[in-house]
Amino acid sequence: MERITDTLKILNEEDKQNLDNARISVDESNDGKRKLYIESYGCQMNFADSEIVASILRDNGFATTSKYEDAELILLNTCAIRDNAEQKVRNRLQHLIPIKKKNPLVKIGVLGCMAERLKAKLLEEEKVVDMVVGPDAYRDLPRLVEEAETGQKAVNVFLSREETYADITPIRLDSNGVTAFISIMRGCDNMCSFCVVPYTRGRERSRDPHSIVKEATDLFNQGYREVTLLGQNVDSYKWSPENSENAESVNFAQLLEMVALVNPDLRIRFSTSHPKDITDEVLYTMKKYENICKYIHLPAQSGSTRILELMNRTYTREWYINKIDRIREILGEECGISQDIIAGFCTETEEDHQETLSLLEYVKYDYGYMFAYSERPNTPAAKKLKDDIAEDVKKRRLNEIIALQQRLSFERNKLAVGKVHKVLVEGFSKRSNEHLQGRNDQNKVVVFPKEHFKKGDYVNVFVTDCTAATLIGHSVTEELV
Repeated sequence: MERITDTLKILNEEDKQNLDNARISVDESNDGKRKLYIESYGCQMNFADSEIVASILRDNGFATTSKYEDAELILLNTCAIRDNAEQKVRNRLQHLIPIKKKNPLVKIGVLGCMAERLKAKLLEEEKVVDMVVGPDAYRDLPRLVEEAETGQKAVNVFLSREETYADITPIRLDSNGVTAFISIMRGCDNMCSFCVVPYTRGRERSRDPHSIVKEATDLFNQGYREVTLLGQNVDSYKWSPENSENAESVNFAQLLEMVALVNPDLRIRFSTSHPKDITDEVLYTMKKYENICKYIHLPAQSGSTRILELMNRTYTREWYINKIDRIREILGEECGISQDIIAGFCTETEEDHQETLSLLEYVKYDYGYMFAYSERPNTPAAKKLKDDIAEDVKKRRLNEIIALQQRLSFERNKLAVGKVHKVLVEGFSKRSNEHLQGRNDQNKVVVFPKEHFKKGDYVNVFVTDCTAATLIGHSVTEELV
């Protein structure tokens, strides 16, 4: 994260590693306001939530800063999906102790899923923390800050069945000015046995589609050219109007179409999908509109039907494969598909592991997010199943999955060589200001000489080479082929 170089100079190596996995707030014009510093960990939903938090606190006298040493309020927006994620936050809190000693008036708050999971217990375990705030309590932050400033510990971890923050305009904290997140729903009803999300983010509720369309329209008018619709399970989006006899319910496919119609130059992505909920209607809507990207993140978690049943994923290996086949049938072989895979879930055998590897071979994912199983307290798996796979076995299986995915990613990227791709420029490449980078329809990073192009342009790029992670090419005047 190049913009925080000055901050990194004063941190030790452990702290640097933590920040490498975090997203921090940016500098706003102060205008006499107090300074707020936010660090976000985990999923895209957390990053989107931090933008809501910044908006709420801006209306209450705060402006964001990229330097925590200058801040009067420091907030860590946390993840609880794996133990490693929580340990990063705990390490970060330890490194903030000198800040509190230097200036006791500084207040430190923990937000998000870790706050919701541990609740007031977090205040006892981490003495440096002044506030604990769950993901549905951000409107209460101004009051909680006032309470903390009186010397009291402030807590609100109430989970709501209605809160969607639909009326709050987020502040784009780490924005490139081209791409933005739009949260369309909150919570999850799936109850996968390994997952804490239903307990830390509550039950599913969908946001008013008209507020989503308005946010997308406003972003386009501000110069943004791509939005990602976010939810724990976007395909189960279902909005039903209250107290209206004329308005009709809106499902995810219909919402996709509504956002796609904002402007043909506004690209639409979405994440994350649960295999059981992505319908033919969604797939045909994606096919109908050129500006809906042909890319789907479709977590499998395992290739073994036996393990999937223990995970309470509600589908079998065969069912999942049929869904992949349907995606390829409707959207074509070039549709980008990515995965989540957990290695070493409870009772996983070598045969189960081999079935996961063979699933990867069958689907040929473009890329994926792969992790060793991390037992989370109070989940159904923690209560009913034994975490009985040795850590060295988990690590070995995970490494095998990663190695296979790297090979598959390279093979999939090679299919893009020799073709023209429509690329939305997001900025300079990481290695050179003489090159630009952006993503194509399938969510692949493409690097090419900058010439006269600028951020926010659509550029036709002829791909000449690739790595497992990046496509490399040059601009052409031809249309997409």
